[in-house]
Amino acid sequence: MRYGVAFSPEDLEIGASVAVEGVCQSVVAIENGVIFFEAIKETLERTTLDALKVGQKVNIERSARLGDEMGGHLLSGHIYCKGKITAIEDNVYTIDLGKSDYLFEKGFVAIDGMSLTVVKVMDHAFTVHLIPETLKWFKKGIGDLVNIEFDSLTIAAVETVKKYIGNSIQSM
Repeated sequence: MRYGVAFSPEDLEIGASVAVEGVCQSVVAIENGVIFFEAIKETLERTTLDALKVGQKVNIERSARLGDEMGGHLLSGHIYCKGKITAIEDNVYTIDLGKSDYLFEKGFVAIDGMSLTVVKVMDHAFTVHLIPETLKWFKKGIGDLVNIEFDSLTIAAVETVKKYIGNSIQSM
């Protein structure tokens, strides 16, 4: 799926990485102040990009450069799955995504490219608290789907432990 976004800083070039709703995309064309991307089937299945509407406002972020301030945790834009906002109360958002081994309280998660701290983990959902500054531009509500990126170090640790435990059980 090819799509375009009105966003054209002077130093943007074809091949540059840009996060669209937290999803890492490569610029494939720049025409008249619009940058274009192509999303492959894998990306469309795991993300909300296939549901974008013409004229919809989206979160756009350039890749960090060496020397840039890092506010939050490292994000790659490699989305693991979609989550659904199921409740909002006093700026606390509940996101349902099914069971996940990669979430823990005070751990990190990214929602549509926002680096956030997990507040609470439940059986099939988790909560995050959004500050007023973030709420100035984040306009999603109950029932909306969001892109979920787990912390890559957490994934590596969990998968390593699973592999080690699995190998230990098999060798008994």
